[in-house]
Amino acid sequence: MNIEKIKVRVTETGQTVDVVVLSKRPEHITVVLGEGAHSVKCELTPTRSERAYAGSVMGREIVYERSRAQVQAEFELLNPTLRKPRRY
Repeated sequence: MNIEKIKVRVTETGQTVDVVVLSKRPEHITVVLGEGAHSVKCELTPTRSERAYAGSVMGREIVYERSRAQVQAEFELLNPTLRKPRRY
């Protein structure tokens, strides 16, 4: 199985961190920070301007700096059968 990882930025420190993606949809992205017993789930949602995804984990804000349109394009590219019209 192919594990997808993305880079998110911790806004407080400016540090970038690799996180594992559990689910990725244009509406939200669920990620896991850490490994093993110390791992924490976080849900990233689009910001108001839809230029990034943001979420909070343990009181710290993390940001995935890709727009909703970019994530939508990736989603459609990886899942082409979801958008094909049906024939009746």
